[in-house]
Amino acid sequence: MNISPPAPRPGVPEPVAGDKKSRRQNAVLLLLEQVGYASVEQLAERFGITTQTVRRDIAELSAAGKVRRYHGGAAISMAAIDAVTYRQRRVERVEAKRRIAARVAELIPDGASLFLDTGTTCETVAEALVARSNLKVVTYSLRAATLLADRTDFTIAVPGGFVRNVDGSVFGEGAVDFIRRFRFDVAIIAVSGVESDGRLSDDDHNEVAVVRAAMKLARSIILTADSSKFDRTALVELGNVADVSAFVTDAQPGGALTALMAQAGVELHIS
Repeated sequence: MNISPPAPRPGVPEPVAGDKKSRRQNAVLLLLEQVGYASVEQLAERFGITTQTVRRDIAELSAAGKVRRYHGGAAISMAAIDAVTYRQRRVERVEAKRRIAARVAELIPDGASLFLDTGTTCETVAEALVARSNLKVVTYSLRAATLLADRTDFTIAVPGGFVRNVDGSVFGEGAVDFIRRFRFDVAIIAVSGVESDGRLSDDDHNEVAVVRAAMKLARSIILTADSSKFDRTALVELGNVADVSAFVTDAQPGGALTALMAQAGVELHIS
């Protein structure tokens, strides 16, 4: 990764206040905000300091909840999903998610190779996919992998890394490289927001990085999202609905979004 100094942006003040360490840590935050993740070595080279100093800065910023520590580096801390919120998501709009999942399973042929995203909708998709045969599935959701493991004719692959306790997702510095080893017939993805202009977004930079990698390696992409995600914006932009092959949802999207999908040749499935 080639890291250049962050350019000044409207509304983002230059880190001038405070002592030398505070200014440096503020600069680290500004840089991570732009690039998402950087290794210890990259940060040391960028700021002309030792790797030991970088590790101390990362530890302090992590303790303050401003960055996430990973083996060998750090990423900007996005709004974390707490366990109570995630449990609530698993019981909200259950029937809509089941209808979406059943339709997705109908679109998947036996023997297909799949990427399966994380999240409550994709966990429901995993439950529906057990009706298929001989699937080869790559996922970074341990919950989805566990549901699929009941089928002995399935091949299931998950990356190594750290498990996010709230939802069982696996993240690590090598997750994207792991995904790049594969080719997929279909990538099944989920998002936190689908805007009327087609923009797709999610709440976590690390999830977006994994999903973007999978999308580039898939022959077709199925987007899954219930209607509560319409006209919502999340923190990190993933792409555009025009990038997907099919959109499976539970209600008719607004006119502008429907027209955009029709123009892009995206199949719309309302379950």
